Amino acid sequence: MGGKTDNKAGYFDKLKGLLEEYKSIFIVSVDNVSSQQMHEIRQSLRGEAVVLMGKNTMVRRALKTFIPDAPEYERLLPFVKGNVGFVFTNGDLKTVRDKILANKVAAPARAGALAPADVWVPAGNTGMEPGKTSFFQALGVPTKIARGTIEITTDLKLVEAGAKVGPSEATLLNMLNISPFTYGMGIAQVYDQGNTFPPSVLDITEDQLLATLSSAITTIASLSLALNFPTLPSVIHSLINGYKKVLAVAIETDYSWPEIEELKDRIANPEAYAAAAPAAAAASAPAESKQEEKEEEKEEESDEDGGFGGLFD
Repeated sequence: MGGKTDNKAGYFDKLKGLLEEYKSIFIVSVDNVSSQQMHEIRQSLRGEAVVLMGKNTMVRRALKTFIPDAPEYERLLPFVKGNVGFVFTNGDLKTVRDKILANKVAAPARAGALAPADVWVPAGNTGMEPGKTSFFQALGVPTKIARGTIEITTDLKLVEAGAKVGPSEATLLNMLNISPFTYGMGIAQVYDQGNTFPPSVLDITEDQLLATLSSAITTIASLSLALNFPTLPSVIHSLINGYKKVLAVAIETDYSWPEIEELKDRIANPEAYAAAAPAAAAASAPAESKQEEKEEEKEEESDEDGGFGGLFD
């Protein structure tokens, strides 16, 4: 009894120390992960993250003892279920996530296992003798005899994702030396400084965030203007719209100020401003023409002396 109590106290202390030292936690699923894989994952994360496993009942009990002093740990409790563990880190979450997910091992299909993805049997020669044709037929695999061996004529989806692998399907896949599944750590949830979120959030880019924020600001501004209810995003639009109305009133009345005089003059005498634009263009044209003529003259002089001008001066 004393040994178990000591082990429990030691685990509680270790978990509390890790929670205090690291700001981020990956809650990982470890179904079908071998001890060798765990060792390789720990090695790949060395210096960046720490892996901690434990019985769910012990983890929940430990967290409940920490909650009075750190209420944010309560957000971890709903995810402590099934075959899970913790990966603690202060590093870049995307980098650590990629290392966690990188270690995958191909595994043969086992009867009764849930297929994590669709399992396909590819078309091609199996190298098996014709006597096993009935086995393929029982599973609905289209075959023909070619050069004394069984050949699968078309690709066939043998097991759908999420379905259990039957004994016959498992036997066929093993006969064909097909290892359709890969097993490794999966990430169930991410905890970061008191907040929990799904791992898919890590794939959101800054461009997506900025686009979403811009869309939200536009929507708020539109609603505010439609409801005539001022908000921070709509204030600038209200000011501009108000200034446009002031300009319209000033143009239609004698009310004026220095900045509006030129606009009024443009409206009253459009011909003068229309004539000024071609005149300015015409004035600049001769200058450009003279510059082009000078450049042409220089080129001609250079051609006449064959590029040896100045050598015999």
